[in-house]
Amino acid sequence: MPNKSPRLKTAALLFALITCACEKRPVREQPEFIFGTLCRLRIPEGKESVYRKVFSRLREIEATFSVTKAGSDIDRVNSGAGIEPVYVSGEVIKVLNRALFFAELSGGRFDPTIGPLVKLWGIGTEEARLPRQDEIEQALSLINWRDVIIDNERGTVFLKKKGMMLDLGGIVKGYAADEATAIIEKAGVKSALIDFGGNIAAYGEKKPAGLFSKPQLWKIGVQHPEKERGEYIGAIETRDSTLVTSGGYERFFEEDGKRYHHILSTKTGYPVENELLSITVTRSLPRGGHRYESASMDADALSTTLFAMGYEEGSAFISQFPEIDAVFILRNGEIRTTSQIRFIRNDD
Repeated sequence: MPNKSPRLKTAALLFALITCACEKRPVREQPEFIFGTLCRLRIPEGKESVYRKVFSRLREIEATFSVTKAGSDIDRVNSGAGIEPVYVSGEVIKVLNRALFFAELSGGRFDPTIGPLVKLWGIGTEEARLPRQDEIEQALSLINWRDVIIDNERGTVFLKKKGMMLDLGGIVKGYAADEATAIIEKAGVKSALIDFGGNIAAYGEKKPAGLFSKPQLWKIGVQHPEKERGEYIGAIETRDSTLVTSGGYERFFEEDGKRYHHILSTKTGYPVENELLSITVTRSLPRGGHRYESASMDADALSTTLFAMGYEEGSAFISQFPEIDAVFILRNGEIRTTSQIRFIRNDD
C-alpha cells in the first residue's frame, strides 16, 4: 500500500487538530424544558458533562415534587390526605420544612397546602377558569399549613384532612437552583448563569469576550410587568447572588375583560390584588461552606410572600432578613428598592 504524500499527511494532521479543538471547545449554553418552563444554563467554560449532571438532577427534582405526575412523592402525600402518613424522600422533608417555616413566619400568606386552590383555578393550563364562590370557599377550607404533620425521624408526611393538597411550586424551583449551583461549584466552574424563568442564580462573575479583559458583574434584566416578554424595565448588576421575580404578568387568563393571574391569595381565594405589579428578591451567595443550602429556596418563597403582602407590609417584613434585597414595581409607575441593591432603570 503506498505511503501518504507529505501534503496528505499535513492535511490529516490539521483535520485531527481541528477535530480535537472542536471537542474541547466549551459548551457555553444549554436549554431544556423542565418545571413547565425553559431552563437555561450558561457556563462560559462549560463542559458537556456538567450540563448533563445539572439537567439530570433537575429532572429528578421535577419527578419527585410534581403535583400531577402519578406516583411522585407529592402525589402520594396528597392521595394519602386524611388517611395515613406517607413515607417520602429526605429532600421533600427538607423543602417542606422550609416551606412551613415561611408559612408560620408570614401568617399563612405563603402556604404549601394551597394545592386545592391552584387546582381549582387551573391557571397556566387548558382548564383555567373562574370558579364559583362556593368552590373557592370549599378550597379555602382545606388550606392550613398547621394541618401538615411531618415526622422527621420516620420520614413521613401526613395531611390531616381529606382533600388537602401540597403544592410546592412556590419554592421548589428555588431548591432546584440551589442544587444546580452546588453541582456547578463542585465541578470547579468559576462562572455560570442559571436561569429557570423567574428564578436566576448568578454564580461568580460574568466573563467578557476579551482574553485580557477584567471580569464584569452579571447584568440581569428585570421584566417590565406591563410590556412584552423580553422588554426590561431595568437591570440588576450583581455577582454571586440569586434573584427571583414574582408578578401577575407571568401566567394568567382573561375573562370578560378582566385578567386573573396565578399568584393566589390564601385569604380571599382569588388572585392577589394590591399596589404591586411585580417584585424581584435577591440574596447573596457568599463564598465557602454550605452557602447554597437554602439561598435560592428562600428567595423563591419570599418573592411570593412579599407579592401577596403588598409594598407596605412587604417592605417591613423583609427588614428582618439583612441578607435579602428587593425591587418593588408599583402600579403607579414607581420603583422602590432596598438600600443595598444595584438597580439601573432603563430611563436612567
